[in-house]
Amino acid sequence: MARIRVLVVDDHRIFAESLAAALAAEQDVDVAAAGSGPAALRCLERGAAEGRRFDVLLVDADLGMAADGMGPPLPAPAELPYGGVNGTAHGGIHGGARVGAHGGPHSGPHGGAHGGPARSVNGRAADGISLVGAVRSAQPGVRTVVLAERDDPRRAAAALQAGASGWVAKDCSLVRLLAVIRGVLREETHLPPALLTGVLRELTAARKHRTESERLVESLTPREREVLRCMVAGLGRKAVAERLFLSPHTVRTHMQNVLGKLGVHSTLAAVALARRAGVGPVDLAGEIVERGGQLA
Repeated sequence: MARIRVLVVDDHRIFAESLAAALAAEQDVDVAAAGSGPAALRCLERGAAEGRRFDVLLVDADLGMAADGMGPPLPAPAELPYGGVNGTAHGGIHGGARVGAHGGPHSGPHGGAHGGPARSVNGRAADGISLVGAVRSAQPGVRTVVLAERDDPRRAAAALQAGASGWVAKDCSLVRLLAVIRGVLREETHLPPALLTGVLRELTAARKHRTESERLVESLTPREREVLRCMVAGLGRKAVAERLFLSPHTVRTHMQNVLGKLGVHSTLAAVALARRAGVGPVDLAGEIVERGGQLA
C-alpha cells in the first residue's frame, strides 16, 4: 500500500497535535507537524534529503498571525517525529469527528486573519498563504491544502494563485479532509461549494487587472522595461545608472516615462503594477557573479 506523507503546519499545539494524531491513525498515512513556516521548510528539506518527501502540506491560513491571546503557540522549531505522532491526542479526534472543535485554540472573533505580527520565511511574511508560495517554489511536487477558520473568497483565491490545491474549513470532518488529501494527489482542486462563485469572481478580476497591467507594460520601450525591472529589484536611480551605464539624469527621464506610461505616480505603484504583469526583478546575484568573473 502506497503511503501518503503529510505535514501539518499550525502554530497552536492542541490543534496541530490533535489533527496529526487523527491522521496518523489511518493505515496509509504518515504524518509530522511543524509549528512555523521556517520549521515546515526545514521538515520538507530534511524529508527530501532523506528520500522521504512529503506529499501533502496542511497549512493554517492564519499561521503566525494569532498573537492576540488565542492560545499557546507551538514553539519553533516544533517538528514532531516523522512517521507519526506518539501519545494521546489533545482534543480527542476520532473517526468522523470534526477536525477542529469550536472553542479550541483557534476559536473566537479574531481568527488571526487581520492583525498580529507576521513572521518571516526567507524574508517573506510567513502567513499560511505566503508559505504556500514558498513551498511551491522550493518543492513544486508537494500539494498544499489551506485550513481556514472561515470562508473568505479573496484569501482563497490568493491561496490558489500561490499554488494551493485546496481550501478546507478547519471544522470539516476527518473523512472529508482525507478525501481532499487523496483528491489533491490526483491533481484535483478542492473548494467548499459556497466559495466557488466568490473565488471565480476574484480570479476573474485578478486576471482582468493582470491583462491591463500587461498591456501597459508592453507600451514601454525595451530600455524602459530594463529600468522597470531594476525598480522591481529595489535599485535607486544611482544604482540603475551604474548598472545600465547611463547618466543619473537619463535614468531619471526613463523613470518618469515609465511612471507616465503606466499611469501611476510613485515607484511603489509602478512596482506593484509590474508584479501584477509578471515582471520580475533583474538578476542582481547573476550580475555580481558575472562582473566577478570579468575581474578575475
